[in-house]
Amino acid sequence: MAGPELAIDNLHVAVDGTPVLKGLTLSIRGGEVHAVMGPNGTGKSTLAQTIMGHPRYQVTGGSITLDGQDLLAMKTDARARAGLFLAMQYPNEVSGVTTANFLRTALNARRDAKDPVRLKEFRDELDHAMDILSIDHGFANRYLNEGFSGGEKKRNEILQMLLLKPRIAVLDEIDSGLDIDAVRIVAQGVDASRSPELGLLIITHYQRILNYIKPDYVHIVYDGRVVKSGGPELAETLESRGYEWIREELVPAVEGSPA
Repeated sequence: MAGPELAIDNLHVAVDGTPVLKGLTLSIRGGEVHAVMGPNGTGKSTLAQTIMGHPRYQVTGGSITLDGQDLLAMKTDARARAGLFLAMQYPNEVSGVTTANFLRTALNARRDAKDPVRLKEFRDELDHAMDILSIDHGFANRYLNEGFSGGEKKRNEILQMLLLKPRIAVLDEIDSGLDIDAVRIVAQGVDASRSPELGLLIITHYQRILNYIKPDYVHIVYDGRVVKSGGPELAETLESRGYEWIREELVPAVEGSPA
């Protein structure tokens, strides 16, 4: 199978009738890591939720395709089966469902019903992924995210990604609320997943996680659109100059007025 391609073209999205994304265009291919940065309220998380199909986010224009398929015509579960994955900013707790059972069920949902994953194969893969993320194996028998710390929840999101092996993964502020060690461990898990069969979109406020996960492309989003794209050095510039640089120089330049 050829490497994946997620194509977002001139995307417009409203939330409760208020426009949030205003013509955002982005393309992600297998083997690439893209970082999306920008201040709060500019549409970064709206982009993540729209890609995955959250019903609150109304697409009013543009398109999203995965390998040429119209994602906007698919329900959320169909998008997941097609190979999309979203690591959530605020993972939910699910009482009564263990992490292991959740993951095995999710894996089988993407396989032929006559060919479920064998228990030993699943446990071996689960144990290996937990070792990469320094997760105690006992967490597999705990209810999903229940009583987990913020860092444990974020590592559990990356654990899911390692097991499910998506084609396109969107990581929505996977570094928020993490201390230095937890950021490093989460980044190790993300790096372990990199391959030509996976395209990664990392949404973040800070450059720190990009010290561990080297992006191929960095995009700055402001007021619902990409106002500048570049290489890893763009994140370093944003870190040193701050978001005032966006408002004072990038946005006027994009709008065609003197910078």
